[in-house]
Amino acid sequence: QVQLVESGGGLVQPGGSLRLSCAASGRIFSRLMMGWYRQAPGAQREMVASVGTTGTTNYRESVKGRFTISRDNAGNTVYLQMNSLKPEDTAVYYCKAISASASYWGQGTQVTVSS
Repeated sequence: QVQLVESGGGLVQPGGSLRLSCAASGRIFSRLMMGWYRQAPGAQREMVASVGTTGTTNYRESVKGRFTISRDNAGNTVYLQMNSLKPEDTAVYYCKAISASASYWGQGTQVTVSS
């Protein structure tokens, strides 16, 4: 079992920045593939960024160059640095952990980009 707790969401103006954090517990963190997903009202949940156990990263096209995912294995935490935020980035952001046998979700944190 893996427990995930996200933090760092909030209201920010267009062009601003936020850093999301996801603290994990319950399994050996370094063996988990970690990802950030988001879901806007009326839309399906979509992958934003992921980081593998070896540090390999993957991003959806619309956030490339603006968002950076990173992981701290010593601190059991994954981060999502979001810069140059746009109104279309508004969504609930979820952290996901994937082990060899299961996947786990956090409760989500709201990100609102508005002037």
